Amino acid sequence: MTSHRFADREQAARALARQLASMKLEPPIVVLALPRGGVPIGAEIARVLGARLDLLLVRKIGAPWQPELAVAAVVDGARPEVVIDEAMLGMPGIDQDYIERQTQRELQEIARRRALYLQGREPRPVGGATAIVVDDGVATGTTVRAALQALRRKGPRRLILAVPVAPADTCRALRPDVDDLVCLSQPDPFRAIGLHYDDFHQLDDAEVMQALDAARQRERAEGAAGSARRTDASVLQHRHPRP
Repeated sequence: MTSHRFADREQAARALARQLASMKLEPPIVVLALPRGGVPIGAEIARVLGARLDLLLVRKIGAPWQPELAVAAVVDGARPEVVIDEAMLGMPGIDQDYIERQTQRELQEIARRRALYLQGREPRPVGGATAIVVDDGVATGTTVRAALQALRRKGPRRLILAVPVAPADTCRALRPDVDDLVCLSQPDPFRAIGLHYDDFHQLDDAEVMQALDAARQRERAEGAAGSARRTDASVLQHRHPRP
């Protein structure tokens, strides 16, 4: 299996962006990053592709004895969706009551992040678009599977999962949920996402906000430039109408 070590999320983002750019994706393109770690990666991909950046708010529900081990995940939406790893049900401390309690707690964190990061902005429409779901890595796949299944129901033309690193068996398990899967490194053995980065510091809200603000400024600048080009073209056509 391919294995690669990344200096940091920025290096991983540049490598992913090059791979996606070579695919000649059809616009409109929406890059949907999973906060927090996926946001700087999604911002770079959106910049290279000239795409719009948005967030896909999803929260992992961890096992009571090991919070990093996902037993379920909840996805934001008008009707939040919960995806459960059925193989985990019945293990010590894990039942429907536990998942329901944890779901309510994670929905509160989703609401906090939505208010802070999006500041009232509505999600970008993905119906008929090329939707690229991005994170800084995948381990078991439970969290990203929930995100993909919820997003698929919104009707994207093409659904792509793009991550720097994930186990090969997780990639195989997620493949049916997407039209394309781009994973730069599939190490064997796989132990933890952070072990495949030199710098895998925990991002805070300020870093997420900085990446989102930069993406919005770029989008406004590109929109203004596009409007100016259309205006110039219209003026030229008026001055020199076609015969």
